[in-house]
Amino acid sequence: MFAGLDVSMAETRVCVVTRDGAVVHEVKVPSTPADIAAALAQVQACRRVLFETGRMAPMLYHGLSRLGLPVVCVESRQAYQALKSLATHKTDRNDARGLAHLARTGFFKPVHVKSLPAHAVRSLIIARKKLVGQRVTLENQIRGLAVVFGIRLPRALSSAFIRQALQASEGIPGLSAAMRGLVAARAAVLAAVVAIDADIKRMVRASDACRRLMSIPGVGQLTALAFTAAVDDPGRFRRSRDIGAYLGLVPRRYQSSEVDYTGSISKCGDRRVRTLLYEAANVMLTRYKQPLKLKDWAFAIARRSTMRKARIALARRLAIIMHAMLRHGTQFKPA
Repeated sequence: MFAGLDVSMAETRVCVVTRDGAVVHEVKVPSTPADIAAALAQVQACRRVLFETGRMAPMLYHGLSRLGLPVVCVESRQAYQALKSLATHKTDRNDARGLAHLARTGFFKPVHVKSLPAHAVRSLIIARKKLVGQRVTLENQIRGLAVVFGIRLPRALSSAFIRQALQASEGIPGLSAAMRGLVAARAAVLAAVVAIDADIKRMVRASDACRRLMSIPGVGQLTALAFTAAVDDPGRFRRSRDIGAYLGLVPRRYQSSEVDYTGSISKCGDRRVRTLLYEAANVMLTRYKQPLKLKDWAFAIARRSTMRKARIALARRLAIIMHAMLRHGTQFKPA
């Protein structure tokens, strides 16, 4: 028996087929591991239970795995192309049947579902990014209101920024209340960012892997923590150089007959980790003053191409080195 699950936030459509493709069981149940397992228990043991990636995928994957079900998660883009060729109309019932047939034929590529602790770390990093963006938005709004009255404020992170902003609004009805509200909101956002930074610092101190990654020039706490959460299990990559393609740091290629085109990087995978690696590469090239072979290698690329391509190449090389360090438990050796 083979099962396909079409998952939504509230309900999941379950379809079970035989080896020959005959549908033997179809039902709609709540999207919880216990309810799905109970629905599958009504038929013979399934050799494979297949569903697509999505927001519910981590919870369902680990929950069903703990219940002993042979669950497999597939990339939604690949499943979409296969399901489009199997059914004319896109319905939950047809999607569940199509996924069951994919499970039966084996015409799919399973994807790794990160552990729940890795997802928790990723959530912390995403929350910090969102809060920092909100802080910048509030500061720009304060600056824009002050400019209307001819007041140019200093850098937002300086101590004089808030003082001059409040002084500029004194005695002006409407503007004073707006400034106080924006300043209070900025203070609350800054406090939340400081609290998240403290959590990140504690997590990095407790992680031997993060401390080893931070021995690389340019790699800080946020980069090390985000990279370890993105990799999750270093053993799932057969070669360390495969991490470059996983993070979207390799050139995109299109080949058809006489056409063979190599473009810019693919930008697949975790955008935040890719950005942090690029920033780490920039710090290594611009701020690290000690001699380093990695710097010489990147500057050689910059001389025959551009500095931007050198940073991207160095970011990819850093990802390869960091994965090898995680996989083998080694320290960074500058020489």
